[in-house]
Amino acid sequence: MPATVMAAAAAVAAAAVPVAAPVTGHAPTTASASAAGRVTQPAMSRAAPAVVVEPAPPSGPAASGARRPPAAGHPAAAPGHRWSWPLDPRPEVARPFLRPATRYGVGHRGVDLLGRPGQPVLAVDDGVVSHVGVIAGRGTVTVVHASGLRSTYEPVTSTVRRGQRVARGSPVGSLAAAGSHCGTVACLHLGALREDDYIDPLTLLGGGRVRLLPLR
Repeated sequence: MPATVMAAAAAVAAAAVPVAAPVTGHAPTTASASAAGRVTQPAMSRAAPAVVVEPAPPSGPAASGARRPPAAGHPAAAPGHRWSWPLDPRPEVARPFLRPATRYGVGHRGVDLLGRPGQPVLAVDDGVVSHVGVIAGRGTVTVVHASGLRSTYEPVTSTVRRGQRVARGSPVGSLAAAGSHCGTVACLHLGALREDDYIDPLTLLGGGRVRLLPLR
């Protein structure tokens, strides 16, 4: 067979064999892309498997438009632990917390709760007594809790000692008549601290609506 005829036959055979396009992010030059992004071979190579180039499915909360559920083993955060009231029955609030504008500024770093002289003062949560003493003429008690918070009570005639473990609702002393923040009316000043920062104790005390009463 002449060489020219053999070369022509080889060219025809090569054209009849489809060549698979590489799978990349771009459509191959020998293929036609549909509007949906699917790429198929031309009609002359339908016997060969179609090469499909499709973008990876979107992932992440932004793509789905919905919040991703928490992973197994990581439940949603539980509500914060509440303190119990330090006086029983539940007292009225005589004066609320007032955060000072600066660390040493004017404010009210606790909440005043109406009571009666000699009334038991109760620990707001389990903890360890870290301080018992007299400050500015007032008997004071401080309890450190497992949460890292500290509760302070004044004026109190203490019945506990430093280092003693106390249970939630157990007495730390009795409400003293002298040194009240409410003047001639007996009241307990309850403070709450996280490290060196005072926070509003009413946000830690559970249940019900707070009603402020005017002092007479």
